[in-house]
Amino acid sequence: MKKTVLIAAVVLAAVSATFAQTKNPVSSALRDIFPGRQKNIIAAVEEMPADKFSYKPTADQMTFGHLVTHIIESNNLFCSKVAAVPAPKVEEAKDSDAKDKLFAALKASFDFCADALGKMDDSKLGETTEGPGGQQLSRARIALALTGSWADHYGMAAMYLRLNGLTPPSAKK
Repeated sequence: MKKTVLIAAVVLAAVSATFAQTKNPVSSALRDIFPGRQKNIIAAVEEMPADKFSYKPTADQMTFGHLVTHIIESNNLFCSKVAAVPAPKVEEAKDSDAKDKLFAALKASFDFCADALGKMDDSKLGETTEGPGGQQLSRARIALALTGSWADHYGMAAMYLRLNGLTPPSAKK
């Protein structure tokens, strides 16, 4: 019995120490999530042939090129707002830009996010800032929107790839 209690105490101490070491749980989680999302989105955009950037599944949906410009804008806005750093001064990406230009801008937006998230801590998450459409949102709310947007954007890119007979990066072995 004493041995079981001692083992339980050691396990509890180890678990408590692990949680105590996470000083900035939200910013740490964003930094943990980021590399996989970055890798898949960049690979999905790289996979799509240049002549398919004007593709859209239906008349009411955006083109693949528009999706890429939207991802670029979202990364620059959300990463800036959540980390409380200025957004980069970049040339506005256009749906009609060539694949190589959009791809370079996409990679630059992820580089900006990596830098911004690297500087982030949780101390400003309760502050409000202007979000999309002029809404006043907490930086914490924007952090949630950022992770949701990466998932949504990758899901859309994967669907566009599949509709063109291509396999999304996360489905490849």
